[in-house]
Amino acid sequence: MRVDKEKAFVLHRRPYRNTSFIVELLTEHYGRVSVVARSARGVKSRYRGQLESFIPLLVSWTGRHELKNLGNIELLYMSALLQGEALMCGFYLNELLMRLLHPHDPHPRVFSDYQQALDGLLERKPIEPLLRRFEKYLLDELGYGLTLHREFKNNSPINPEAFYRYIPDRGFLEDSSGDHSQLFSGQSLLALHDDELNSEVVLKDAKRLMRWVLSFYLGSKPLRSRELLS
Repeated sequence: MRVDKEKAFVLHRRPYRNTSFIVELLTEHYGRVSVVARSARGVKSRYRGQLESFIPLLVSWTGRHELKNLGNIELLYMSALLQGEALMCGFYLNELLMRLLHPHDPHPRVFSDYQQALDGLLERKPIEPLLRRFEKYLLDELGYGLTLHREFKNNSPINPEAFYRYIPDRGFLEDSSGDHSQLFSGQSLLALHDDELNSEVVLKDAKRLMRWVLSFYLGSKPLRSRELLS
């Protein structure tokens, strides 16, 4: 199998044998692809300075097995470097994709959403709305999408004046208990549904909800990038 000039970003890399890297790529049409970049750690490597995260690339590879052989790579266009908090957020996006995407499962929309999120970080757009939207779109694309405008039990519309409990892998159920620490306001759920992440209250609820939902699908192993952001 040979693939030529596929749009890609580097999600992660790790040393392999004496002079090579195993590189995890997010590609536009092939999903997450693992490639071995032979002799990439040598001083005279043709890959020197190019196998970095957040740089848009055109990559070629060959191979019939799960681990492909990296061929030529080209810089798709010049891109500024992420710095500070934006850089940590970029690592968070990469770790989410590494943990949630299955190898060779194509998700062109995820690729597009990721590229837009990186552009937003470079343009210094507000970080919290940007992350919440990416998380929501990623869950939608992977089949874990949240029904934010209706209850799961009786399909009744979410009431902006009520509070709701999230039931993992099912949805939201109205709950009038006095303990609001595990509840979400209907107003915040509807705002997240409509991508109207403009108020501090809605953003706090959205962040709390997304952490809860993602933790369910990620399992017990914490995200290292989230710890760095904290």
